Amino acid sequence: MNLLQEFEESLSGNQPPQNASVYLQSLWYDAKGEWNKAHHLVDHLSDKTACRVHAYLHRVEGDRWNANYWYTKAGEPMPDVSLKEEWKMLVERLLENRL
Repeated sequence: MNLLQEFEESLSGNQPPQNASVYLQSLWYDAKGEWNKAHHLVDHLSDKTACRVHAYLHRVEGDRWNANYWYTKAGEPMPDVSLKEEWKMLVERLLENRL
């Protein structure tokens, strides 16, 4: 089993994996339908990774203007993929980089 599969399986639980970074915790809560909790975890952080997760969350919210602002702060364009694909790409990147 790979790290992404393990992370996805953790969604059946009540808490994110114990060793999950704040970024992964945010994406975990987003996947559980807890957008406000996901947003609260990263909205006060200013590093590029937080900005990237924040951008995704505003895209989920449907606020494309705000999402574009955060993608720009993260130094990345808004991806032309589904939200599900973007979530998976972000989780894989964070797991791969141990963030």
